[in-house]
Amino acid sequence: MPEFVAGDGTRLHYTDEGVGLPVLALAGLTRNTRDFDYVAPHLADVRLIRMDYRGRGRSDWADPATYTIPQEGQDALALLNHLGIERAAILGTSRGGLIAMMLAAVAKGRLIGVALNDVGPEIAPEGLEVIKGYIGRNPRQRSYAEAAEARAGFMTGFEGVPMARWREEVERHYEETEDGLVIRYDPKLRDAVLEAGAQPAPDLWPLFDALAGLPLCLIRGANSNLLSPETADEMARRPDMIHAEVPGRGHVPFLDEPEAVAALRKWIGALA
Repeated sequence: MPEFVAGDGTRLHYTDEGVGLPVLALAGLTRNTRDFDYVAPHLADVRLIRMDYRGRGRSDWADPATYTIPQEGQDALALLNHLGIERAAILGTSRGGLIAMMLAAVAKGRLIGVALNDVGPEIAPEGLEVIKGYIGRNPRQRSYAEAAEARAGFMTGFEGVPMARWREEVERHYEETEDGLVIRYDPKLRDAVLEAGAQPAPDLWPLFDALAGLPLCLIRGANSNLLSPETADEMARRPDMIHAEVPGRGHVPFLDEPEAVAALRKWIGALA
């Protein structure tokens, strides 16, 4: 299992597949490297690198005070250093996109380009409330089959998703045990997120503006409750921004939808 050790001794899991342009894929808040299983076949011509954040997936649990975007950004740079990669593009889903924007502000020279999956410098309050409702808690369902059925019912904004996909999702993000399903991340991530939410929301537009001059891509679920149409439209006004809306998707698109694949392929072409 590939891993490296962060500056504070935390062991972090990663995968490194393919050859060519390095693309570092950073997942959503509670997710892991498998977030990108669906899109990976469409990125076969790049070197796709994925990382489990500290406290998620196969990485070590750490002090919850370190479950922050700045620390996760430092970990991402440490992974690039570990692999001997001077510059990489970032494909960031939700939390991963926020990390990418932060890195543009503090280490822009390490970036080739950035693709943002359903995230921007303004986060819709209703989407945040949904996250606060489930983060750090095991699902009530006791089996993958039950959880897939439940997920199909409560995932707001998703249309026409086959049950097989929901089954894949729950298998990727829960562990099935004799006592029921268990989340694949440190439950104390909840404390870190609620603590961050108790502080005044920072202005993230300067971080987004730091992306200027890089090849950019924005993918938004047409029914997203986290990235509003108004924010996405304002982001899309920036030069070099490839913009795609994925119909029938909320937060977040799976990235193997035709609209998402077309946008990412165009972005990869711009990077080259």
